[in-house]
Amino acid sequence: MYRSHNCGELNASHINQEVTLAGWVQKSRDKGFMNWVDLRDRYGITQLIFDESRTDKTVFELAKTLGREFVIQVKGTVIEREAKNNNIPTGAIEILVTELTILNAALTPPFTIEDETDGGEDIRMKYRYLDIRRNPVKNSLLFRHKVAMEVRKYLSDLDFCEVETPYLIKSTPEGARDFVVPSRMNEGQFYALPQSPQTFKQLLMVGGMDKYFQIVKCFRDEDLRADRQPEFTQIDCEMAFVEQEDILNVFEGLTRHLLKKLKGIEVDKFPRMTYEHAMKTYGNDKPDIRFGMEFGELNAYAQHKEFPVFNAAELVVGIAVPGAGNYTRKEIDALIDWVKRPQVGASGMVYVKCNEDGTFKSSVDKFYDQEDLSNWAKTTGAKPGDMLFVLSGPADKTRAQLSALRMELATRLGLRNPAEFAPLWVVDFPLLEFDEESGRYHAMHHPFTSPKPEDLHLLETNPGKVRANAYDMVLNGNEIGGGSIRIHDKATQQLMFKYLGFTEEEAKAQFGFLMDAFQFGAPPHGGLAFGLDRLVAILGGQETIRDFIAFPKNNSGRDVMIDAPSRIDDSQLNELHIQLNSK
Repeated sequence: MYRSHNCGELNASHINQEVTLAGWVQKSRDKGFMNWVDLRDRYGITQLIFDESRTDKTVFELAKTLGREFVIQVKGTVIEREAKNNNIPTGAIEILVTELTILNAALTPPFTIEDETDGGEDIRMKYRYLDIRRNPVKNSLLFRHKVAMEVRKYLSDLDFCEVETPYLIKSTPEGARDFVVPSRMNEGQFYALPQSPQTFKQLLMVGGMDKYFQIVKCFRDEDLRADRQPEFTQIDCEMAFVEQEDILNVFEGLTRHLLKKLKGIEVDKFPRMTYEHAMKTYGNDKPDIRFGMEFGELNAYAQHKEFPVFNAAELVVGIAVPGAGNYTRKEIDALIDWVKRPQVGASGMVYVKCNEDGTFKSSVDKFYDQEDLSNWAKTTGAKPGDMLFVLSGPADKTRAQLSALRMELATRLGLRNPAEFAPLWVVDFPLLEFDEESGRYHAMHHPFTSPKPEDLHLLETNPGKVRANAYDMVLNGNEIGGGSIRIHDKATQQLMFKYLGFTEEEAKAQFGFLMDAFQFGAPPHGGLAFGLDRLVAILGGQETIRDFIAFPKNNSGRDVMIDAPSRIDDSQLNELHIQLNSK
């Protein structure tokens, strides 16, 4: 056998035992007459000792040839370590080596395999298999495994059944571009990779499966950010004979379970917040409620004065920044430059210092008196010692800009503690949103989302006011999951397709199979999908998901390790009946 123990389990109770270990050379320290080697595997590090006076000469000399990341096997005796290391579980012992076998020599790695590495992201992505040897990445992948196992256990205990759905499916419009796969056996026709298993999980409810889940790969051909990948993993769920409250209760329970089991944290409250309130109060539909800085709308106190910028604005809105009243002019100017960046897009920003003596000092003192500024402070909840920042302009755009500033300030002030968890539900989303480019309404979530029954009559007269029977779970300012009660009858689904601009023929071509199924006794049903990658990252105290994915893509959707995507052979193109256009 290659090993009798792993490199993380030996301790003082094993002293005088003969053992066999195998792993990678983390580092070696050659003192001439004595050589120490740290041997590493997934489980930890064990120190090896090669002693000129006690080790066979051939073994001793071979040990001097070991380089970083050599794969070796050793046999030897567990002995007490003189200079103990209390920072690792094996720090009380070392192995006096009697036999050494080099299983595989290694080139010098392009970056150090240490927790704090000298390798940049690009080089680590290219050599991802080396990066996985580092504790931060290794531990992230092990943590992901634990989360997935707890999810499976929790849902299985509630009688959910895991069912696999196909990866080669029909292309359907669900809000993002599909990845398409040509069919060799069906000339000129294409599969699509699923953006989600949406229609299949609904069909499983028609099939009577009652409670379905799947930890499943999904694919979306969209522009990427640090928290997006072209392929990602969902905890996908669907339930029959349920209303919204049933689904929220199940997934509150799952979230509580994960926080308790994996983080030792008990969360009592899962607040409910309407989409409208979230947008007005925080400027986005996934607010971070670990801290305040709620929006205060100032139109009533800021307009109809002599300041033309505010008078011309659809919205004047501000936030109170706690304890920032001592910001210098240089710091304020830097923040003004920050909001004027193209990524944020504000044209400027007004500030008000709330002095400790109850007076105010503003960049617009020329236009507003102390009473005006006092009203601004009351509206935003500003206290003495705080700073008030105010933006103005078109309502939606200005709220988005102030939301970005709020999050940036919270980060700078240390208010976004990754060890603190504040979940909430955002509910009552609009069913439809108007797209200026196409000149028609699109489904905010997807075309199978049920409208609120009490709003159904508004589809004819005011479609933008129809609320969806939809909900998102937000955790620490990140949407970790969302879902809805689904449409389960053909007539309502046809009506929905009509208002989304589908002709009857287009709806039948795209979704005829689903509407046909609804005619055979579809139960009321609904569901939810958590983004596993994002959920794991947040539970792991991180904002980005890459370190929790074994082999992620870069921002261009490329796997630089295997160099994909890449061109394929002309013979393969011919088999698929595909001809590439030359540029």
